[in-house]
This record gives sequence, structure tokens and C-alpha cells, in this order.
Amino acid sequence: MKQAIVARADLGMGEGKLAAQVAHASLSAYEDASSSVRKRWKGDGQKKVVLRGDSESQLFELADRADREGLPYAIVRDAGHTQLEPGTVSALAVGPGSEDLVDRVTGDLPLY
Repeated sequence: MKQAIVARADLGMGEGKLAAQVAHASLSAYEDASSSVRKRWKGDGQKKVVLRGDSESQLFELADRADREGLPYAIVRDAGHTQLEPGTVSALAVGPGSEDLVDRVTGDLPLY
């Protein structure tokens, strides 16, 4: 079991902003997972990986792939209170789900 969070590197977010966006994405996708998937992922140690994304369009393409694989996912749009304009797509979480399925969607991306 695994969750991958893809954060946009092209936005130049500060470290704290990046951490907040990753956390928002992770929790939102977790909440969309079934109770059995949530329980299994928690029991397996909540494995997460943060990956580098290049653009808004890339995150939407990955979200479409996650949807086709039947994986929970969440796209984060920033509220615009600090570094980003309101509505800026900043991160995407894919999973939790089986490691093989998550890797089908995000396995080609570099670590952040």
C-alpha cells in the first residue's frame, strides 16, 4: 500500500507552503478512499512518497489516470492566503492504493 503526492515544482513554493499543500492532498485523498483501504494503508505504515510535478496540466493528466485505475485521488487548489493566487492547482495525491497501481500512475516521476 502506498500514496504518492505530486507537488508542482514550477510554482516556487517555499518549504512550509509545499509541506502544507502535500498535507492537504494526502488527507483529502485518504478521506476519499474506502474504509477498508484506509484501514489497510494505516496498518501497513501509511507509506507516502512526494514527487515532482511540472505543471497544472500534468497533475490533471495524472488525476485522469488515477481515476481510470480506480484509485482515490485529490487535487489541491490553494485558497490564496499566502504565496499563491486563489485557485492555483498546487498538488495531487494518488492513493492510498496498492503500490503497483499507484506506480502505474506516478512511477515515472522524480522525487521532490
